[in-house]
Amino acid sequence: MAKARGDFTDILVRRQVLSPDQLDEARGLERQAGMKLPDAIVKLGYASTEQVMSAVAEHHGLQFVDLTEVTIPPAVIELVPESVARENVVLPMSQDNGALKIIMSDPSDFDTVQKLQFILNKDIQPVLAPREQIVEAINRHYGQSETESVDSMLSEFTDTAIDFTETESTSGNSFEDSDAPVVKLVNLIIQEAVSLRASDIHIEPFVDRVRVRYRIDGVLVERDSPPRRLLAPILSRIKIMASIDIAEKRRPQDGRIKMNLHGKHYDLRLSLLPTVHGQSAVMRILDRGSIQISIKELGFGEDDYKRFQGIIKRPNGILLVTGPTGSGKTTTLYAALNELNRPDRKIITAEDPVEYYLPGVNQVEVKHLIGLDFARIIRAMLRQAPNIILVGEIRDNETAEIAIQASLTGHLVFSTLHTNDAPSAITRMVDIGVQPFLVASSVIAIMAQRLVRIICPKCKEPDEPPAHEIKAAGLTPDRIAGAAFMRGRGCTHCNHTGYRGRLGIFELMKLNSTIREMTFKREPTQTIRRQARLLGMRTLLEDGVNKALKGITTLEEVLSTCHHETSG
Repeated sequence: MAKARGDFTDILVRRQVLSPDQLDEARGLERQAGMKLPDAIVKLGYASTEQVMSAVAEHHGLQFVDLTEVTIPPAVIELVPESVARENVVLPMSQDNGALKIIMSDPSDFDTVQKLQFILNKDIQPVLAPREQIVEAINRHYGQSETESVDSMLSEFTDTAIDFTETESTSGNSFEDSDAPVVKLVNLIIQEAVSLRASDIHIEPFVDRVRVRYRIDGVLVERDSPPRRLLAPILSRIKIMASIDIAEKRRPQDGRIKMNLHGKHYDLRLSLLPTVHGQSAVMRILDRGSIQISIKELGFGEDDYKRFQGIIKRPNGILLVTGPTGSGKTTTLYAALNELNRPDRKIITAEDPVEYYLPGVNQVEVKHLIGLDFARIIRAMLRQAPNIILVGEIRDNETAEIAIQASLTGHLVFSTLHTNDAPSAITRMVDIGVQPFLVASSVIAIMAQRLVRIICPKCKEPDEPPAHEIKAAGLTPDRIAGAAFMRGRGCTHCNHTGYRGRLGIFELMKLNSTIREMTFKREPTQTIRRQARLLGMRTLLEDGVNKALKGITTLEEVLSTCHHETSG
């Protein structure tokens, strides 16, 4: 059986997706981590889930389908009850001569096939697809065909005169009853947000309605609004899930919700803010799996990737990552920590708050109420003899100076700063009171970054950007001649937006003797920027335009993200 499971790799090697060395490495990870070989190959980034599943399907003589391109008729969906589909992560595809084609992700799962034959009383013909696609398709198809969807529940609440204003005063136990309508509604909102790949859920009260919005790929998308009378029970349910005081309505509150959806663990960070019309709630969805990203997947150009790898392998110094909130700074630093996280290195982080839990890393959370701030944590962590330190954010002179002292005493320090571009981070450090000679001697590199949306791979088509965008991007006729501009037409895979997923654009400035000298002399930002450009630094705009020229994103997206900062 073990041999048969491994034989699909011959197909991957034959297709030149995998080299024999990479296969050996994946087998090593399979033994070491106790995971399945297909999962090990995907985790190492040597092949996509689709490529692996396609090879597995060929090896077992089964059909492989890409669910983003398949439409399943409602009549076929009705052949398998939703509970059966969700429990076994399967989906009906079509029915031929009494045999039912069932989409599943594991061809060796004979128990499930036999169980389905017994439950459905039909011959089952397995068809293979990636597990994530099956889960997404189950949410998509059953969400539409069953009554249990956010839309139908909201219309049910709107059409009926059910009054929930009393719910808040009832005991907490009533909310534990999963049949309670508000419990179902909150669960459905969270499930829908997760299936749409949202990063945040916003629940905002107004005079006559409650607005629910999801942030998908950095853009807020509005959902149907629940009636105003549902605000109190919805907030009470969320507070109970986060184990915070449901009676408190006048002060801001923070909490954390742990959820298990479709076999994956999610942490939801809850923030409640009292507004004029009631409490506004924001839930940040943190997928524990998404943080296992490698540096390669962040979106670096080849030269920047090599430079970044060189910087994080340095034994001491400070690496600053800058950008506004939500520009992916934490993800970049976590990717660097994942790369450096080995048994022979001690890594300690000081974060406010700890968003993701990293195995093998000592993470400390800032607690202002007891005086445990960044400066105090860094002082204490230096006595723990770490090799690498991550400081969530440099906000004041004290934190900056202790971080610098740590770097000068032989530690590698990672931190973030809120500035628009890389050169202005030097001025910012001096502005908060750090001596220029300390900045010059400790900072090894500064990287500014933003996130741009990627064009959907399923509906990508050639495009010709308008003249004003080409002019704003500063493109010459020569560069346009070799360009492969693309745009997304809009399909079900990308929710008709034309974009799916995001990628970083970067401005990486390494400090050399010239820039250190300029820092020491307090030269203005523009002068440092000009010098860095002469030394080969690519600006955010240039990096974004390069990605647009390759057809990864659009000029419109790049210009909306970083045009203003780089035009000065």
